[in-house]
Amino acid sequence: MTGLAIELDDIDKRIVTELQRDGRISYADLGPIVGLSPAAVRQRVQRILDAGIVQVVGVTDPQALGFPVMAMLGVQVDGDVTAIADRIAEVDGVIYIVMSAGSFDLMVEVICEDTMALLDLINARVKTVPGVRRVESFVYFGIHTHRFGWGVR
Repeated sequence: MTGLAIELDDIDKRIVTELQRDGRISYADLGPIVGLSPAAVRQRVQRILDAGIVQVVGVTDPQALGFPVMAMLGVQVDGDVTAIADRIAEVDGVIYIVMSAGSFDLMVEVICEDTMALLDLINARVKTVPGVRRVESFVYFGIHTHRFGWGVR
């Protein structure tokens, strides 16, 4: 991913929308939807991928993979927030980190096999990172809404 700056026209935006619906759609199927030949669609998709606008990945279900315990950790830090986030990112089970404003400097999403693994992750691995002042956990009962189709309308 090179992160080239490109401007998306209406066809590019439609391509992105369709890829958000189905990242495995073939160029032959995508072409008629956006009004282009499969070859033209392939070139546009590659340009969009090269620019880092879209990344095609397999989205997993943590519960189906044996990680039924999920939580968001609100983390307050002293010192360099980015450096501390980098250290927390090395912890197995951390899947997402957001630098934020408000009560917490970092919001850290985690997945675990069970509640004891969550306790260990918080107590032995996150709280021990130098600069971590406080951790508050928000255990998920379930995910109500999880969207991938945004940003191009």
